[in-house]
Amino acid sequence: MATELRKKSADSRRILIVDDDPSQRSLLNSFLRTQGFDTVTADSGQHALETLRTAKFDMMISDVRMPGLSGLETLRLARKEHATLPVLLVTAYTDVRDAVAAMRDGAVNYLAKPIDLDELLASVRQATGIAAAPLPLAPELPLPDFVVARSLIMQAVFRDAALIAPSETRILITGESGVGKEIVADVIHAWSPRAAGPLIKVNCAAIPETLLESELFGHEKGSFTGAHAQRIGRFEEANDGTILLDEVAEMSSALQAKLLRVTQDGRFQRIGSNREIRTNARLLAASNRNLEDEVKGGRFREDLFYRLNVVELNVPPLRERREDILPLAGRFVEELTKGRARFSDTVATCLEQYPWPGNVRELRNAMERAVLLSRSELILPEHLPTRVREAAGLPAATVPAGDAGQLEEIERLAIMQALQQHQSNRTETARALGISRRALIYKLQRFREQGYRVD
Repeated sequence: MATELRKKSADSRRILIVDDDPSQRSLLNSFLRTQGFDTVTADSGQHALETLRTAKFDMMISDVRMPGLSGLETLRLARKEHATLPVLLVTAYTDVRDAVAAMRDGAVNYLAKPIDLDELLASVRQATGIAAAPLPLAPELPLPDFVVARSLIMQAVFRDAALIAPSETRILITGESGVGKEIVADVIHAWSPRAAGPLIKVNCAAIPETLLESELFGHEKGSFTGAHAQRIGRFEEANDGTILLDEVAEMSSALQAKLLRVTQDGRFQRIGSNREIRTNARLLAASNRNLEDEVKGGRFREDLFYRLNVVELNVPPLRERREDILPLAGRFVEELTKGRARFSDTVATCLEQYPWPGNVRELRNAMERAVLLSRSELILPEHLPTRVREAAGLPAATVPAGDAGQLEEIERLAIMQALQQHQSNRTETARALGISRRALIYKLQRFREQGYRVD
């Protein structure tokens, strides 16, 4: 009953949202509607003033920097006709003088982008006179089967993802390498109205700079050496869907400028063409670097940073969500063995005590190695990488003299199986086995000397 009363109270509050950025308007509109508010949007200060003359509002939320009338000018003009209207200003540029001017002219608060949704909700409730009793912050959405989130900190990440997924807003997903940023992008797409459309993923760090522009925007036949046919770019493929730019900080400054254009109006050109193409793809970006530091160091455009970072989702490292370690390890073992293997209590202790600097990716590789080396359906400590055993204080694995030859044969079979699974890619095979690439090459050379065929 209390929740129903709070929702009814919110429903009676009408809010005008003013922002020239469609992504930001979509975020605020979608979020506040999930909280029970009635919202109307305007794409300029002039549009906002015209809307205020035709309808009654309980609050206005406006961006500060807009073409035409700025947020401050819109605030001052609105105050002349609506002296008691609460106004909340938001901006990507935290300018103290603007903040002072805004408060002097009657703004109830001044928030910086990327907006903290909890802070926004608190400001709106206070300005519209709604009691601070908590409303549900996210719809109850079941996590997809491929997601493990036992820890409260990861549940909070997906709570925020549920709030912003229905909007069209751009999202910056941050976190250390291997934490699962791509999984978060998968969930956002699955929960969005674009779920039936494509989800296109581009790893900007894995594609040479000379080829990345063609990968993203496409090219025309004959536009450069080797361009034997027209190529459709990934932004074009992602139309009506979502595109994830992973490791976006690896982009050159020239490509950053072209990406900025896409974030502004969805327009781009294929290499070798003067014809503009439009895409309505929703843009998600991910980075394991601190983009604010990259901006300060002159390696990343400040304007692009603010365009991408409408909302930031930070995925915590695995060491900060230890409740997820064993469920994740169990999920990986189940996938790799079709549910036929399990690990001993000692292995569970090792997994929980190791800090996992490589995060979820390192955990999966360790489980793949353990499954390959296990001679039964029980995974034992000796099947884990040495560094994982040592973190739990276990000695290095010892082998009885009579079993040395048998263990070497098991190791050879495991390596050959891993090579086959990774299409003879030495780097990926070594990573899966938890050894260095040099060590793998040394072992393969030894197998050749023993007369075994190694592709």
